[in-house]
Amino acid sequence: MGSTSTNSPLFQSKDELQKVFNQFDANQDGKISLSELGGVLKAMGSPYTEAELERVMEDVDTDRDGFINLEEFSQICKPSESADAASSELRDAFDLYDQNKNGLISSGELHLVLNRLGMHCSVEDCVRMIKTVDSDGDGCVDFVEFQKMMANNAQNIGK
Repeated sequence: MGSTSTNSPLFQSKDELQKVFNQFDANQDGKISLSELGGVLKAMGSPYTEAELERVMEDVDTDRDGFINLEEFSQICKPSESADAASSELRDAFDLYDQNKNGLISSGELHLVLNRLGMHCSVEDCVRMIKTVDSDGDGCVDFVEFQKMMANNAQNIGK
């Protein structure tokens, strides 16, 4: 387990990454198919066209076997080489949690998304998670706080 190739700023450990991967891998065969990818995006309320879904698969499936394996999945969780692309990816991740699109992630929204991903935690757990990054004390995470949290996670993983 000394390999850091599957670590990312979105996940504290390889185990966390594996748990999220497993949520996409509905039939637990160790790879994510096009339909499994679409199913998760649909469950999370992300609108997409078939062409967009195929484009995502084409971008991520680097070995061209028609599936996304754990290593390929981990690559989409790593910071991008381009600052603009990284900022855009971070905004997309933030928007995924900001379900009501008010520019804030509440403990309720965090709870909803994490549970949709199969990471069962209580609302109280989500309140505690938010408190750790809520610098202005409003009980929510805004985009600036989210960016700081992700930057801190990336630094901690690199240590």
